Amino acid sequence: MAAAAEPGARGWLGGGSPRPGSPTSSPELGAGSRSRSGPGSGPGSGPERSGARPPGPAAPSHSFRKVTLTKPTFCHLCSDFIWGLAGILCDVCNFMSHEKCLKHVKTPCTSVAPSLVRVPVAHCFGPRGLWKRRFCSVCRKGLEAPGLRCEVCELHVHPDCVPFACSDCRQCHQDGHRDHDAHLHHWREGILPSGARCELCRKTCGSSDVPAGVRCEWCGVQAHSVCSAALAPECTFGRLRTLVLPPACVRLLSRNFSKMHCFRIPGSAAPEPGDGEDSADGTVSAGPGREVGAPESGKQTLKIFDGSDAMQRNHFRVVTVPRLARSQEVLEAALRAYYIPEDPQGFQLQAVPTPAQPGDTEAAGKVWSVGPAEEEGCRAAPEAWVLRALPRTQEILKIYPAWLKVGVAYVSIRVTPQSTARSVVLEVLPLLGCQAEGVEGFQLVEVHMGSRQVQRMVVADEELMLDRLREIRQTSLRQMSQTRFYVAENSVLAPRVSLFVGGLPPGLSPREYRSLLDEAVASKAASVTVSHVYSAQGEPLQTEARSGQRSPSEQAGQPHPLASPRWGPRGAVVLDVACFAEAERLYMLVRDTAVRSRPLTALVLPEVLHTKLAPDCRPLLVFVNPRSGGLKGRDLLCSFRKLLNPHQVFELTNGGPLPGLHVFSQVPCFRVLVCGGDGTVGWVLAALEDVRHRLACPEPAVAILPLGTGNDLGRVLRWGAGYSGEDLFSVLLSVDEADAVLVDRWTILLDAHEPAGGEDSEADAEPPKIVQMSNYCGIGIDAELSLDFHQAREEEPGKFTSRLHNKGVYVRVGLQKISHSRSLHRALRLQVEQQEVELPSIEGLIFINIPSWGSGADLWGSDSDSRFEKPRMDDGLLEVVGVTGVVHMGQVQSGLRSGIRIAQGSYFRVTLLKATPVQVDGEPWVQAPGHLIISAAGPKVHMLRKAKQKPRKAGPPRDARADGAPAPEGDPK
Repeated sequence: MAAAAEPGARGWLGGGSPRPGSPTSSPELGAGSRSRSGPGSGPGSGPERSGARPPGPAAPSHSFRKVTLTKPTFCHLCSDFIWGLAGILCDVCNFMSHEKCLKHVKTPCTSVAPSLVRVPVAHCFGPRGLWKRRFCSVCRKGLEAPGLRCEVCELHVHPDCVPFACSDCRQCHQDGHRDHDAHLHHWREGILPSGARCELCRKTCGSSDVPAGVRCEWCGVQAHSVCSAALAPECTFGRLRTLVLPPACVRLLSRNFSKMHCFRIPGSAAPEPGDGEDSADGTVSAGPGREVGAPESGKQTLKIFDGSDAMQRNHFRVVTVPRLARSQEVLEAALRAYYIPEDPQGFQLQAVPTPAQPGDTEAAGKVWSVGPAEEEGCRAAPEAWVLRALPRTQEILKIYPAWLKVGVAYVSIRVTPQSTARSVVLEVLPLLGCQAEGVEGFQLVEVHMGSRQVQRMVVADEELMLDRLREIRQTSLRQMSQTRFYVAENSVLAPRVSLFVGGLPPGLSPREYRSLLDEAVASKAASVTVSHVYSAQGEPLQTEARSGQRSPSEQAGQPHPLASPRWGPRGAVVLDVACFAEAERLYMLVRDTAVRSRPLTALVLPEVLHTKLAPDCRPLLVFVNPRSGGLKGRDLLCSFRKLLNPHQVFELTNGGPLPGLHVFSQVPCFRVLVCGGDGTVGWVLAALEDVRHRLACPEPAVAILPLGTGNDLGRVLRWGAGYSGEDLFSVLLSVDEADAVLVDRWTILLDAHEPAGGEDSEADAEPPKIVQMSNYCGIGIDAELSLDFHQAREEEPGKFTSRLHNKGVYVRVGLQKISHSRSLHRALRLQVEQQEVELPSIEGLIFINIPSWGSGADLWGSDSDSRFEKPRMDDGLLEVVGVTGVVHMGQVQSGLRSGIRIAQGSYFRVTLLKATPVQVDGEPWVQAPGHLIISAAGPKVHMLRKAKQKPRKAGPPRDARADGAPAPEGDPK
C-alpha cells in the first residue's frame, strides 16, 4: 500500500493544506451554482476503497457558489478588494474569494478542519471580551460582539461557535499520546497586522478587513496560506529560541485534568459556551448565517437539533429557509448549520414534538427525508427538527496510528455489521507495517476531540464498530465529526502526577506534613508520596493602611494587619501521585480545604526534561503579578503564554514564586523575568534566596518588567519608569540581550520589645522576624505617607489604575501631613558599625541601596563628599539619609535638593522608642518599639540590566501584542 503523507506536514498544522504544486480542482461555476471542491466522506460520496490513504492533497472541501455582492468585500486569500458585483462564497464557512483565486485556495473548510488536525489539543478559553480586528476561526466573521479567545494560542471564536472549533491548540508538552521530537510550525490564520509581509514572496499578506494570511504561533513566521506550504515544515522558535522552553522538553501526564488546570489558568465563573449561556432558554444561536432576528417575508426559522443529547439539553441551531423550500434545501441548510460535510442522502429530519403536545406521536414521527422532489413546502412544518443519520449497512472508517513515525496520516477500512474492534485492529496493523506484531499488543482507542477537552476511551475488543458509530451519531452528529479512532500499543502508561500543595503551616517535617494531609484530605499512602518539602516560604500580606482611622479588622477587635511586616511564612510540599484518579481527587479536595484557618493551594506541575535542552537554551521563567499594572497584569499573563511556552509562565497570586522555581530546579541555566512593582521583585528575590541550594542554576539572573508606581529598581536597571504598552516581543529580546550585574541584598531583623497594640495591650510581644531589602528602608514620614496611600488604595482599588492618579494621591496625603511635627530624632537611636550616631532634627530616616528613591529621585545627591565613598549597588554599603519633612521630600523629588547625609556602613542598629511607621521597598507597616538590625544578606543577587542600544531583530516582524491588550499602568504589589 502507498504511504500517505501526514496532514499538516507542510502548511496547516491542524489545518491540513495540500503540498505546493499538487493538483486542485477548479470547478466551473455558473450564476447561482454550487460545487464542493473536495470529496465528501459519506457512504455515497465516492468510490473510496479500503486501504492506506494514498499521497495527495488534503482537499479544502468548500461548498462554493457565485453570489452577488451588495457591499465592499475583500478576498480571504489575497486580501485584495473584490471589484465588480460577483464573488465566490462558501455556504458553510463564509470563505470569500475572487473567481481567479479559487484554484489557489488551500485553506480547508470548517466542516473538514477537524479531520485534518494532526495532534488534537484542547483550548483554554478565558472570559468573554471585545477583541478588535479579530475574526472567528469557525464562521470567519468579525468579532463585533463579545467573543472568546484561547489563553494559550491565537484562536478567537463567537460563543456559539465554540462547540465547532477544532481542538488544534498548541502542543506545549508531551503527555504520552503521539509524542514526538520534531517540532513543526503551528499555523494560525487571520491574526496578522495589515502591514505584515510574507516570508516567502515578501508581499503583503495581512489584513484588518478579512482573516487572511497565516502565522506560526511559535516562531512568528508570517506568510500567505499558499506560500506557507512551500516553507520548511520544521519550526526553530525564531528569535526567541533561547528563551522558549521547547515542548519536547516538558512532560505532563494530564489524563484526568483539563488544560486550564495544566496551565494553572483560573477557570471562568460563566457557563461554558454550548452549555446554556447563549440565551435565556439555553439555546445556541443561529448557524453560519447567525440570523437571530425575525425572518424576512416569505421565510421562516427552524430549530435544528443534532441528536438526543442536544434535545435533552435544549441546545439547537437556528436556520432560516424560504417557506416554500423543498426538503432537500432544508436538509442541506441543517447540515451546513452543524458543519457536516457528508452527503445529504445519508440523513433525514425528524419532527420534535412541542411541549404543548408531548403525546403527539404523529408529529413526533413525521420525517423530512430526502427523496423525490416534494411539492409541499414548509408551510405546515413543525418549528423544531432533529437531524438523524440513516442506518448504514457498511461504512468507511478512518483509523489513525497513535505514533507519529509511521509516515501515514491514517488508513481507511470498511466496517460491516460483523466488524469488531479486534478485527479492525487485525486488519489495520499490516497496513501500518506491523505485520510481525501480534494483535494482543494493540488496542483501539476512541478519541473525542472537543474544543475544551480531548477525551480518550479504550474500545472493548468485542464491541461491534457499526453499532458504536450508530450510537455516537444518535447522541450527536457534531460529536461524530469530532471523533477519531486510534490504534495504540497496549502498554500501560505508568501514571505519575506532581501536585504542589501550598499554604501549609511552616517548619514541619515530611512525616508531619504527610500526617497533616492524611487528616485533611485522607490521601492514600499506597499511591501518594511526599517528594519535596519547603518548610517555610515567604508570602506578602495584604496590606491595609492606617491614617488616623481604625481599620475594619481593628473594629472587630483584631490586631491591625500592618502591626507586623509584610511576609508571613507558609509551608509547601510536592506530592508524587501514582494514580490518575487519586491525583484528581486530591487536587479538587485540596483546593476546597483550609488548614489552621488558611486555605490551601493546589497546582499540577509539569516535569522539565532538562537533559533534552539544547546547550544554548536558557529558558526564561516568567512571574506575573496580575494585580500589578493597574489591575491589568492578567493581560500580560495571556500575552506571555502565547509568546512563550505556558509552562514557563506563573501567576504569583496562585501559589507564589515557589511552584515555578520547583519546576525549573533541574534546569542547568535559566533566567527570570518578574512583572510587578518593587514589592513583587523583593518577594521573588526572597523566595529565590530560600531555595537557592536546591537549584541546578543557583544564581539565575533576574530581569524586571516594572508595573508599579515607583519602580525604583527597574529605573536604575534601565527597564524604565513603568510598562506602558510596549511590544512584549521587543521586551523579551531586551531580556535576551541584557547584561548581568550584581546588587546587594540586605537583611532586616525586627525585634519588637512591646506588642504593637501599645502599653495597654495584653498580647505578648511578637517574636523576632526577618525581612529582605533590595532598594531602601524608610522610618518615619515617608513610611507614614505609604500607609495612608495603602489605606486609600484598599478602600477603592478600582480607582488606582494609573501612575498619574497614584502620584496624585501621594501628593494629597503629603499635603495633609505638611504641618505635622513628629521629632523622629528623639524617638529612635542609631548605631553604625557599633558606634552611636547623633541624629539631626529630622522627620524621616532612610537607608538606601540604589540611586533611586520615591519614583526616581536621587536622595543621596551627586555632590562629592570626602567623608563617604561614591555609592554603588554592589559595594556592600548602605547610605543613611534624613529628611526634614514633607516639603523637603517634595524638593528632593523635584531635583531642587538632596537629603541630609548622615552615615554610610554595612551594619546598623536602630532602636525605636515608640511605635513608628516603617517601610521596606515600598511595603509599609507599623513597627512596635524595639530594635531593627540591618546587615548584609550574604550572596549578592544577579540582576539583568537592559542594554543601552536597541535589541537587534532577526527574522520577520512579529505582532507580539496580537490581541490589542490595553496598555497597563498603575500601582505595584
